[in-house]
Amino acid sequence: MAWTLFEVPGEKRTELETVLKDDQLSRQSQKLRDAATAGGPAGRLYVLIEGSAEAIAHAEKLIGAVGTKLPPADGEALYRRLKDEEEAASAGMGLFFTE
Repeated sequence: MAWTLFEVPGEKRTELETVLKDDQLSRQSQKLRDAATAGGPAGRLYVLIEGSAEAIAHAEKLIGAVGTKLPPADGEALYRRLKDEEEAASAGMGLFFTE
């Protein structure tokens, strides 16, 4: 599955939410995260889009108008961190429901 990560200023959240409602983007996996809680700058949002290659190209065009695509090295490190947190949360919920 293809993915892309953006950094968007917090004051552009309304514009971002409008963009994310786009027909093609709304059918992809979307994750918004406060950048400060992920070790990034305060007042910013991280936006992760996962989906088809065509949808990622579309996201880069639309979200690029309100934010900045993260450089590959930064994006890869952040993507791995977000996925690790997601897996840890899923494992925790599994333990919660099995005990």
